[in-house]
Amino acid sequence: MSAGAREREEGPPALSGERARQADAIRDWLLGPARDIEDAGLIVSGLGERLNAGGVPVDRLMAAVSVLHAQRSGLGRFWQPGQETKTVYFPFGEAARTLYERSPFKQAHETGEWVTLRLDEANDETFGIVRELREQGFKHYVCIPVMLPGGSQNGLALATKRREGFTDQDIALFRYLMPVLSALMEIVSLRRVLGEVLKIYVGDEPHRLILSGQIQRGDVLHIRSAILFADMRDFTSLSMGMDAAQLVEMLNEYYDCIVPHIEAYGGEVLEYIGDGVLAIFRSEETGKEVACSAAYAAACSALTSVRERNAGAPDIAYDVGISLHYGQAAYGNIGSGERLDYTVIGRDINLASRIAGLCGSLGCSLLLSGAFAENLPAEQVKSIGMHRLRGVAEPQEVFEPLAGSGGAAKK
Repeated sequence: MSAGAREREEGPPALSGERARQADAIRDWLLGPARDIEDAGLIVSGLGERLNAGGVPVDRLMAAVSVLHAQRSGLGRFWQPGQETKTVYFPFGEAARTLYERSPFKQAHETGEWVTLRLDEANDETFGIVRELREQGFKHYVCIPVMLPGGSQNGLALATKRREGFTDQDIALFRYLMPVLSALMEIVSLRRVLGEVLKIYVGDEPHRLILSGQIQRGDVLHIRSAILFADMRDFTSLSMGMDAAQLVEMLNEYYDCIVPHIEAYGGEVLEYIGDGVLAIFRSEETGKEVACSAAYAAACSALTSVRERNAGAPDIAYDVGISLHYGQAAYGNIGSGERLDYTVIGRDINLASRIAGLCGSLGCSLLLSGAFAENLPAEQVKSIGMHRLRGVAEPQEVFEPLAGSGGAAKK
């Protein structure tokens, strides 16, 4: 009969004496102070430290967590005594699937049972991690499945270098704590998922505002920033000959040319508007010259990526027009009834969009407003005159980069 079967029939070994008091102290910490810790890595290290202080020789603690994220399927938080918790992200793809297929967590999730390994006796081929743990001096390994509502598969793994491994009392303490740990993991998971999903779909600033309680219709936040608006030219005609899957693929390739450069230079994508990308580079801390310089560098790098992409796929090439403006982005909470939208509004956003619309008629890839151009060196830009913009009362002076200044001028 297996140890798991015996425990189901007889119950786990009872905690006794000082170990029971230590277990209660850890449980109280998990139920109380740990719930208020925002950094989950500190919860993992705090648990490891308390287990060791209570006489349980945990030399490696790992929490495996499923995530709802656009670029990764999960993460692992690793802790060892005397070290800070390290976080490893698992991206989507074959490599991550192979790693999971060869891990004890797969068996634990499928069976719902704990996986316990005496590493001196375990076959290297049983799981991919066996040889690595043995070579690092670990003697005993326990993998515990944690299944959360909704089917989220998580888990906890503990290992010790003590020659005798974990004792029955150590295992009993783990079993005593697991219901509380599972509840805490659910709380942390829900908090993380809520933040991640909001950030994916509404952006960084709106997600923080929403979580802070700014969800009343009419709430507005103003941010001084450099504004970047990128727009694919002739999108409608390009898309007419494509089915939905081809169109989504083209748009994602287009965004991959634009967005990474915005993020690399410290910008924030606020909205995808069809084939348009709206981003800001905040100036509150850096100053407007630094913000404009970063936005300009991002725009130039993005246009270089577009040219390189088109060179590799000339049969479905597209042109992009980018405008840069300096002004005020306003987040507005708009809508009706229970359905609201946190969107970006205001005169300066409209102005940036209208200037981007000039790129096609002027044959330029990058245009700048006067408010933006004045924050760049004079030798870097030149005026191309006053232009009327749809919906803007007064004509606006528009600038383009000079040849050799890093921007893309005439097509």
